Amino acid sequence: MAMALTRASCCSLARQRNPLRSIFMQNPHHQRIRFRHPLQSFKSYPAGFQHRVRAIHEATVEPITSNKQNEPQPQNWNIKMLYDGDCPLCMREVNMLRERNESYGTIKFVDISSDEYSPEENQGLDYKTVMGRIHAILSDGTVVTDVEAFRKLYEQVGLGWVYAVTKYEPIATIADAVYSVWAKYRLQVTGRPPLEEILDTRKKKVGVCSWMHFFNSITTHLKF
Repeated sequence: MAMALTRASCCSLARQRNPLRSIFMQNPHHQRIRFRHPLQSFKSYPAGFQHRVRAIHEATVEPITSNKQNEPQPQNWNIKMLYDGDCPLCMREVNMLRERNESYGTIKFVDISSDEYSPEENQGLDYKTVMGRIHAILSDGTVVTDVEAFRKLYEQVGLGWVYAVTKYEPIATIADAVYSVWAKYRLQVTGRPPLEEILDTRKKKVGVCSWMHFFNSITTHLKF
């Protein structure tokens, strides 16, 4: 009898010290207890509430992709390279120069295929002109083209020796002639449509973007 009373007293004391244990002991099906998400504890939800929660959750976990125009640019650049970001072969060279430029910080890269490309910020060079051949702009505003542009760019990242021989005649004239052929057939070689078709598509795209910007500005003002 004394042993039974002692055992009962110990069990009572244990339940006081650990209330969760007493709850589990009183529930014969304690192993089936599952912890649910806080939202699942409600019997009912307002209309559309579950869909809103799911949308917010999905929006927060999707990674944010940065635009090409948002890439870090050097503050004190010596030369600006205008490149066609839609040209796969061109991008190989651009990426190589960009990687080298991480140690020099002397080249500023401007993607002319971007919707944000502005001729006003690049010596008035419009998209059609720059698509015709390589253009680079020195920090003093001087515009250089063709092989000279490549030579200036390579010099800024410690590779001036690659194009050093093109400074002298007749190599300079021959190099420019060879590059002119490449520039003329660049779109065909890379499997892209003719320049006129690209310009037409870009014009339509810019028009749509302008209307969207106008519409967004109107709706923003109407809200206030």
